Amino acid sequence: MTLNRWPNPLIEQRADPFILHVDNTWYFIASVPEYDRLEIRRASTLTGLADAEPVVVWRKHSQGPMSELIWAPELHRIDGTWIIYFAAAPTRTIKDGLFQHRMFALACTSEDPLSGEWRECGQIRVPIDSFALDATHFVHQGKNWYLWAQKDPQIPGNSNLYLAELDSPWSIKGEPVMLSKPEYDWECRGFSVNEGPAAIRHGNRLFVSYSASATDENYCMGLLWIDAEADPLIAANWQKSPIPVFTTSWENQQYGPGHNSFTVSETGEDLLVYHARNYTEIEGDPLYDPNRHTRIKSFGWENGLPVFGIPPADDTLNQRAVNR
Repeated sequence: MTLNRWPNPLIEQRADPFILHVDNTWYFIASVPEYDRLEIRRASTLTGLADAEPVVVWRKHSQGPMSELIWAPELHRIDGTWIIYFAAAPTRTIKDGLFQHRMFALACTSEDPLSGEWRECGQIRVPIDSFALDATHFVHQGKNWYLWAQKDPQIPGNSNLYLAELDSPWSIKGEPVMLSKPEYDWECRGFSVNEGPAAIRHGNRLFVSYSASATDENYCMGLLWIDAEADPLIAANWQKSPIPVFTTSWENQQYGPGHNSFTVSETGEDLLVYHARNYTEIEGDPLYDPNRHTRIKSFGWENGLPVFGIPPADDTLNQRAVNR
C-alpha cells in the first residue's frame, strides 16, 4: 500500500482521455458524454487540468459524415502543426447501427490551439473503407506514424490494430500492417475488440498498449512491443502479451479501465491516463453511460516492461490509498 498523490478521478465524465505535454504545459482532450463536440483544456500543472476551462474548438455537423457520435479525439503536435484526430459517424448511424465511424483530422497552424483557427482536413483514407476509429500519432525512427483501430470485413470481430507511416498529418503512405487482432478470451468478452492504441518508448523497445472487449467491466488493456531498431511494418517483429496488463479491480471498485494514453508528471515520472467506472450497474448501452471518468496513475518498469499495477480506488475523505 502506498499513497497515490493524484486525484482519482481527475476529471469526471470524460472518456477516452488524452493528455499531451508540450513546453511545460499539459493539454487535455477526450470524448464528451454528448458526443457532439471537441474541446481542449490547458494547464500549467497536470492536476490543474481538473479546473481548467474547456474551450470548444469544433462542433459536429448537422448532417453528413461528421454529424454523429464524435468519439475518441487526440491532440498532437506534428512538425509544428496542431492536429486533432477523431472519429465520427454519418447521420444514417441512427438506423444502420453504431459502427459506421470513419477517421477525420483537424489542423491548426497557430501557436495557441485554444484560440487559433481549426480547419477540417477531411477523412483519413486507408485501404479498407470500413468502421475505423481511435487514431493516434507517434514519432519513431525519425518518422511520423499513424496507429488506429479498424474492422476488416474478412476478419471476425469488431476491430483490429493497424499501423502506417504518415505522408502528411492527414494522409498515410504505403500499405498498413495489422499489428494485432482479438484472439484471447480476455479480448473477446462482449465484443471482440482491439482499440484505443497508445505508444510509448522505453529503453530499447517501443510499446503499444491497447484496450480490449466490451466497454463494461470486461474492458481491459493489452500490450504489444518491438525492438526499437526493428522494422515496425513487419508484423512478425512485434510481440504480444498473452494476458491483460491492466484490468478491473473489484476490491477498489474500478471497472473497465482502458482507452489509455501516456503522459509525464512535473518531475518526468511516467503516468498512465485512462478511464474507468466505479460501478457495474449500467442501464442500456454502456456507451451512453456518462460516468467513465478520466483517471491517472504512476507506473514503473521491470525487466524492460511496463508494470501498470492495479487501478486505484476513488478518493475517500482525501485519503488516496492504492495497491501498486
